[in-house]
Amino acid sequence: GVLIALQGSEQMKKYTMETIVGIFVVFGLLCVGYMTVKLGKVNLFGDNSYSLMAKFTTVAGLRKGSPVNILGIDVGRVEKITMDQENLRAVVEMRIKNDIKIYDDAIASIKTEGLIGDKYLSIDPGGGGDLLKPNGVITDTQAAVDVEQLISKYAFGELKKVSSKNKETEQEKEKK
Repeated sequence: GVLIALQGSEQMKKYTMETIVGIFVVFGLLCVGYMTVKLGKVNLFGDNSYSLMAKFTTVAGLRKGSPVNILGIDVGRVEKITMDQENLRAVVEMRIKNDIKIYDDAIASIKTEGLIGDKYLSIDPGGGGDLLKPNGVITDTQAAVDVEQLISKYAFGELKKVSSKNKETEQEKEKK
C-alpha cells in the first residue's frame, strides 16, 4: 500500500510540473502574439487613420512602411507607392492618424534621417486653406535631395577647375 501511495505522489508531481510548464508555454505564446501585433503595426480592431496622396517627381529611397512626420513627430506611414503613367509622377499613398489635420496648402517632402539614413516623408501641414478630406491629394511636393549626385557634381566640378588651372599654368610655361 505504501509503494502505491509513493508512485501516486510521484505521478502527481509529474502532472503538476507539466501543468506549470504548459501555463508558461501558453503565456509565452500570448506574449509573442501581442508583440507581433504591436511591433508589426497590425490593426486588429479597426483603423484610426485616413488616407492621403502626394505626387512626386522621384521617390528614390522611400519605401512602403516609411514613417510620415509632422514637426518631427511620427503621424503615419507610407501605405503604397505607385506610378501615374499619364503625368509620369510617383504617387505616394500614406495613412495619417485621424486626429491630425492637414490642409490643402500642405507641403510634402522626402527627407533623410542623418547623412545616409533611411528616407521618410515630412509634411508641413499648412493652415491657410481648407482641410484635406480622406483620399485628398497634397499638390505641393519636394523630392528628396540626392546626396550622391551632389557629391559627384562637387567632386567632378572641382576636378574640372583643377585641370583647367593646370592647363593655364602649362600654357604660361610654353609662352616663356
